[in-house]
Amino acid sequence: MDIKKDKIQIDTMSPLTWAYVGDAVFELYIRTHLINTTNLKPHALHLQSIKYVKAKSQADILLKLEDILTDDEKEIVKRGRNTKNHHLPKNADVQDYMYSTAFEALIGYLYLTKNEKRLNEILEYCTNLEGK
Repeated sequence: MDIKKDKIQIDTMSPLTWAYVGDAVFELYIRTHLINTTNLKPHALHLQSIKYVKAKSQADILLKLEDILTDDEKEIVKRGRNTKNHHLPKNADVQDYMYSTAFEALIGYLYLTKNEKRLNEILEYCTNLEGK
């Protein structure tokens, strides 16, 4: 398939679809990062990963990322944040949930468009925020 056609198809997807993919990509990245950098047992790995993947953490990460995002990435984030989602969060306030959806949309969009270099830069930045 033509790369340009793929990008056009991806651009017309719902930001919730990007977020659906981004959720899985980010979760796998964090789990892999923790396995590579710790010697924790599975339960402790799970508890550590939650610190990164919960809505509040993702919202906080996105706010810290804002200064390094390109204009195109900011537009993706805006679309993700403003998308109507009829799912009500159980463990997050609505604003954190909107920003975490925006973060996941950005991760999913970069993954789907095969922008691996930029995706890896952002994911590494996220894990370098630990303790900041």
